[in-house]
Amino acid sequence: METNTLSKRAFLFPGQGSQYPGMGQELAKAYPAARRVFEAADRALGFPLSEMCFRGPAEELQLTANTQPAILTVSVAVAEVLKENGLRPDYVAGHSLGEYSALVVAGALKLEDAVRLVRKRGEYMQEAVPVGEGAMAALVGLAPGLADEIWREAAAGQVLSPANLNSSAQVVIAGEKAAVERAVALAKQRGAKMAVLLNVSAPFHCALMQPAADRLARDLDAVEFKDPEVPLVSNVDARLVKDGAAAREGLKRQVTAPVRWEESMRALRSEGVEVFVEVGPGKVLSGLLRQIDRQAECLRVDDGATLSEAVARLGAARAAK
Repeated sequence: METNTLSKRAFLFPGQGSQYPGMGQELAKAYPAARRVFEAADRALGFPLSEMCFRGPAEELQLTANTQPAILTVSVAVAEVLKENGLRPDYVAGHSLGEYSALVVAGALKLEDAVRLVRKRGEYMQEAVPVGEGAMAALVGLAPGLADEIWREAAAGQVLSPANLNSSAQVVIAGEKAAVERAVALAKQRGAKMAVLLNVSAPFHCALMQPAADRLARDLDAVEFKDPEVPLVSNVDARLVKDGAAAREGLKRQVTAPVRWEESMRALRSEGVEVFVEVGPGKVLSGLLRQIDRQAECLRVDDGATLSEAVARLGAARAAK
C-alpha cells in the first residue's frame, strides 16, 4: 500500500456502539467501490447485512452478532471510497472490533473472512455470560489513578477490571454486575464527573469473556493472515504490529484484555502521525482523541459531507506541498 510524503496519517476504525440505521447508505449509492464491499459482505454472510445497515431496524442492528459485521463493513466501505479519492493511511488502528476493520484495510485479512469472524465473535461474546450477570460502566473525570483504586476496591473477590483505557478522563470497566454497580457508587462518592452503567449486551474485555476467547481462537487459527501493508497499532499492548501472525495473536488476546486506546494514540503520535481520520460510523474516536491530544488533527468520514471535507482538507495539504 503506497504512502504519501505529506504529514503522516493514521486511519482509526470504530468499535461497537457507533452503529446507527442508515450508516453507509449514502456512500453506497454514490460509489461503486462502497457498493462492492456491501455486496461482498452480504454474500459472505448469506443474508442482506447491507439492508440492516441502511434501514435497520435499530433493535436488530444493536444485536452484537449483527452490530460487529455491520460496523466492519461500513468502515471498510468508507476506506475504499477514501482510497478511490487517493487517500490512504500510513498507520492503522481500531478500537476493539475496529481492529478487524483496520486489518482488512491494511491488507492483512480478507473482508469475507473478517465479516464471518466478527459475526462469530459477537455470538460467542453474547453467549459467554448469561444476560444480567455481567455489566460495563464508564467512569469519567476521576483524578489520575483513582479509577484503579475504585475498581480494585469494588471487586471484592468478584471479576472486575478495566475494559477500555480510552483517555486519562475516561475509563470503562467490565465484570460481574454487582461489582460494577459497587464501582459506580464508589466513583460517584469520590468525585467522578460521571459514573454510569452502559447499555451493552455483555461485559466485554474482561475475564468473563474467556469462553468466547477460546472459541474465537480456533476460528482465527483457521483463517489466513498476511503481513499488513502498513503498521497496525495493537489494542492489547499499544505496539506496532507488522506481521500477520502477531496480528492474529493480538485478536485472540483482545477478547479478555483491555483496549489500550490512549496508549495507542500516543504511540502513533510518537511515530510522527499528525493527521487522524476516523473511518466509519460515528465520532466516538474523534472525541477521545481531543481528550488525549488537542494538538492532533482529527477528521472523520462516514457520509458524503464528511468525505468532501476530508478530501478537501487532505487534498489541499497535498497541493500546498
